[in-house]
Amino acid sequence: MSCRWDLEPPEAMRLQERLRERVVLEDRFEEVRFVAGADLAFDPETGIAFAGVIVYRFPQLVEVERRMARRKLRFPYVPGLLSFRESPLLVAAFARLRTEPDLILIDGHGRAHPRLFGIACHIGVLFDKPTIGCAKSLLVGEHEQPALGAGSTAALDFRGERVGTVLRTRENVKPIYVTQGHRISLVSAVRLVRRCLDGFRIPKPTREADHYVRDLRRAYQAKK
Repeated sequence: MSCRWDLEPPEAMRLQERLRERVVLEDRFEEVRFVAGADLAFDPETGIAFAGVIVYRFPQLVEVERRMARRKLRFPYVPGLLSFRESPLLVAAFARLRTEPDLILIDGHGRAHPRLFGIACHIGVLFDKPTIGCAKSLLVGEHEQPALGAGSTAALDFRGERVGTVLRTRENVKPIYVTQGHRISLVSAVRLVRRCLDGFRIPKPTREADHYVRDLRRAYQAKK
């Protein structure tokens, strides 16, 4: 599926509402052999951004491939429209992969979004792939604090609807926010995120993608 990115913010919001109807909130996948983590970093002085995608063999979490893309961000920063700012570059990085992932983890939100269509939903619908949002901070919604033990969870609710799960991945460490992007149930999303943990707060695929794009940004800044 293709998508227009050169939209004004009101048009982008309307497009999110239309594309939201395509989101599948139940399991529509078979065996997961390869999982990809994706993230983006940018240089605030130049607006140059770096998208990174790393593919791992699952469940071993052994890296298979990593790809990047670099270009200037064109869409302005507008809360709730992160996908229009970051997705074009993420799509370019995904296009360079030789290994097709069966599951995508995005450093961002899916259903836990003002219009229930965050960047994890957008990427999932674009590729028609099972996609999970793994966010480090809350965007919308309310929740109780999960218990302090690793693996504890709490429901994330927004406007009377369950939109995610608050998952404490390490004891006494801030939780993360797991939300559906596309073609996956919330139960399966939490189960698969847990299988991508390797002793750190953030699942390995998105954590390493974050490190990757930060390294790319630092190398770029060092050359300026």
